[in-house]
Amino acid sequence: MRRAVLAPLAALGLALVLGGCGSGSEAVSVPGAHPDAAPKVMEAFGCGSCHMIPGVDGADGRVGPNLAGIGDRWSIAGRLPNTPANLVRWIMHPQEVDPGTLMPDLGVPTQQARDIAAYLYRH
Repeated sequence: MRRAVLAPLAALGLALVLGGCGSGSEAVSVPGAHPDAAPKVMEAFGCGSCHMIPGVDGADGRVGPNLAGIGDRWSIAGRLPNTPANLVRWIMHPQEVDPGTLMPDLGVPTQQARDIAAYLYRH
């Protein structure tokens, strides 16, 4: 009986360790993305009016969360596991993911959402 309880707990502990704890944002990759293009894209979409974003001019908003270190977080908007595909999805369709969230659907195209995600994982 005791072994039946310990095995799932050990598996959970291993999953937490391997699932990203301490993995850092350097390990995250968004294939085909151009992160150097992202600051201008984020400026054009006004992301900085709500978010603080390192390296983006005028991005000092305090309505939404500070986006520094997003690669070290477990989830995106408390709704999705933190993966590149989910971050791109969130950037493109936040209202679909979490109806009623304060983040509006801004019509960010796929490639630009990928660029933004790659940039955020670097910063």
